[in-house]
Amino acid sequence: MAKKKPEEGPLNLTPDMLHTAARMEDRFNGWLQNRATDHTYQRTVMAYDTYGGTGWVRVLGRLVLTPTGQPAADLQASIRGWKSFVSVPLPNDTAWVRVNDEEHMVTADRGGIIDTVIPGDFQPGETEIELWTDGSLVDSAAVRIIGEDSTFGIISDIDDTVMVTSLPRPFLAAWNTFVLSEHARSPVAGMAVLYDRITYMRPNSPMVYLSTGAWNSALTIKRFLSRNLYPMGPLLLTDWGPTTTRVFRSGKEHKRNSLERLSREFPWMKWLLIGDDGQKDEEVYGEFVDNHPDNVAAVAIRQLTVGEAVWAGGRSKRHGRGQGVPWIYAPDGAGLSSRLTERGIISTI
Repeated sequence: MAKKKPEEGPLNLTPDMLHTAARMEDRFNGWLQNRATDHTYQRTVMAYDTYGGTGWVRVLGRLVLTPTGQPAADLQASIRGWKSFVSVPLPNDTAWVRVNDEEHMVTADRGGIIDTVIPGDFQPGETEIELWTDGSLVDSAAVRIIGEDSTFGIISDIDDTVMVTSLPRPFLAAWNTFVLSEHARSPVAGMAVLYDRITYMRPNSPMVYLSTGAWNSALTIKRFLSRNLYPMGPLLLTDWGPTTTRVFRSGKEHKRNSLERLSREFPWMKWLLIGDDGQKDEEVYGEFVDNHPDNVAAVAIRQLTVGEAVWAGGRSKRHGRGQGVPWIYAPDGAGLSSRLTERGIISTI
């Protein structure tokens, strides 16, 4: 097993400092909640598309206060980025989920995020969950039930893989996230066609989008994917703010943990891992290949342009290889499609 390098980014703090950071966030959220209640904000549930196995479903959602109480915006709407962040989280609150005509109570975490597993008996394919809380509208989300007959899936990064964001550059990231209209964000050339081709050639393949983006941006990302004709699938995002071990969450650790979880949940699956060469994906995917070579069909890396690489802080110095897993590089979806076809990865089984 490869030895892990020291984690880059925010440093761990002492327990006292960590608890202080968490308390400060909780007090701020409490102040926001009181202000929102005074301004007649309404309790709102946002249900997120998710996945499951034949004996369970992973429920993903968020409990918030919003001005209108509407759980989602029009998929064709043009919305300024900052509007994705005006909702106020409802920490440690309860909600109800209905799946297979059965209702279950679930609890949100301190950021209002619901992420829990509901047991049950499910058939492979598509189903739906409904989620609501006291005084809210009911929101629904699609669920992909993955059976053991499904042996190939796609896990894709989002930033600079399907969407040009130049996210690692702080000021430009802030502009892209909080100011620009959603329609100002550009798709990466050829990637939607590539994903559509893969899912057409392998129609039972689940599609999962794994990103270090915040849950606040989930609906923004979903609208972007829909408008640009990407196959829809669950978003595995993270939450900003302090944790029990860090002032800010580690995006790299989020990706590592998500990949490890998927390998435990679906040990028979082979995943096509798709990302970019902007510092992190090659390292995270490489570690996963080292640890779970039997769970990886191939790794496809989109090479950033010179300008994108500068904004991303440079390119990764790691070039993937080893464990008998193909590593494929190209600057766009057309190039990746050609190389994946040459390797026989885009083909019917």
